[in-house]
Amino acid sequence: MTEEKRQTTEEKALKINLTRDIYGCFAEIGAGQEVAANFFRAGGSSGTIAYSQSAYDMKVSDSMYGEASRYVCEERLLTMLETEYETMKFRLPEKNKDTRFFAFCNTVESLNYHKTNQGQGWVGIRFQLSLDSKPNDIILHVKMHDTSNKSQQDALGILGVNLIHAAYFHNDNLEDFLEDLVHRLPRERMEIDMLRVSGPDFEKIDNRIIALNLVKKGITDATMFDLCGNVLQPATALYKRNILLMRGRFRPVTKVHIDMIENGTTNFMKEEEVEPENVSLILELTLKDLTADGKISDKDFVDRAELLGTLGYTVMISNYLKHYKMVDYLANIAKGKKMGLILGVYNLHTIFDERFYDNLPGGLLEAFGKGFGHNVKLYVYPAINVDTGEMYTLENVKIPDHLKGLLTYMKDNNKIDSVKEFDQSQLHIMSDDVLSKIRNSATMWEDDVPEVVVKAIKFYELFGYSQPSVELPISI
Repeated sequence: MTEEKRQTTEEKALKINLTRDIYGCFAEIGAGQEVAANFFRAGGSSGTIAYSQSAYDMKVSDSMYGEASRYVCEERLLTMLETEYETMKFRLPEKNKDTRFFAFCNTVESLNYHKTNQGQGWVGIRFQLSLDSKPNDIILHVKMHDTSNKSQQDALGILGVNLIHAAYFHNDNLEDFLEDLVHRLPRERMEIDMLRVSGPDFEKIDNRIIALNLVKKGITDATMFDLCGNVLQPATALYKRNILLMRGRFRPVTKVHIDMIENGTTNFMKEEEVEPENVSLILELTLKDLTADGKISDKDFVDRAELLGTLGYTVMISNYLKHYKMVDYLANIAKGKKMGLILGVYNLHTIFDERFYDNLPGGLLEAFGKGFGHNVKLYVYPAINVDTGEMYTLENVKIPDHLKGLLTYMKDNNKIDSVKEFDQSQLHIMSDDVLSKIRNSATMWEDDVPEVVVKAIKFYELFGYSQPSVELPISI
């Protein structure tokens, strides 16, 4: 990759144009023909481009891809890829014998004239890696941060060339692929908050690992996936939803976690502004929570993801260490809908710690305004006081005297409440203790986690669990 770091977008496009067996088409909606234009300008494009088109008018788009209620969405992109790839194969049946076909498509909303929107869109490529093989797909969602329409279009053009180049020349190494994909596109210009690969050449790729790396490498701050491991684009999956969030390490999921989730959800459902059929429960892992021994282990991450998926939960990965940043991020997606945050009582020590907000001019008050000024409510789960052995709850939580008025304000304005229904017999369970028992092959850990988690840990040998060895009788 060292030499390629110096390559311009034009040089990458030329390399693709001069690779004789790469041949495809371009269909771009909404932000011009910037990707195809880079290949035309590079020279030798007749060896790469079968055709290029832009169904800019909605009626034309409908005539080509069918009527749609939304044009900038993943469904539209997938329809475009299917249509263009099959059309090209139909038109050029003989060429398929010595050519690796591709169809590059995007449907993008760039910055409008009045700058009242966020540039964003869906980009994808369907392509063959081998002659006469079944195609693969790479699908991604981008948010564009440039402050002019032209700059956003230029960035999209660079991304498109990078994607095609990475798909053909760096498909066997995730590190190199991601580096090539965002080459010459700093985070200030563009953010990729969802990326998924599929197809015969990517059968061994876990898209959850890709999601983790998007956050780990700073390409985005948050991404998510469902119980089946399918990567989701947060703004699409959670748009105008009643979001209920719980943050944690879940290493592993214990009976206390389940009790928190179930009773916190019950409380949230009772809120007048919450529509039960519109609720999305999200369990969030931050990069800090994923860090063990100074580094993030893909295996450890997948272990936790497998467990949460087994329990039917949607998982979010984020780089938002502070609660108010996570809440503010989700509030912009929920668009005024009621949100909830389930947390343990000891988390309030951090939330009400003024030193935690030294980076903000307005300190703690600014953080509370940005995060908890939204239509959000905190549900505080009790614990056993580690010093006295007594119940520690929202009612007797210890925070600085000069901030107790702020806590009272939150109580009086339905911003915070206790989880009053809980299983007191489970409060002694600590994830770190359970993890230690698993690794040391102690059997007592099985009583601290749900039965389905016990089965998953044993079956997949998660968190360092190993099947007990069986001593064979000694024959004489």
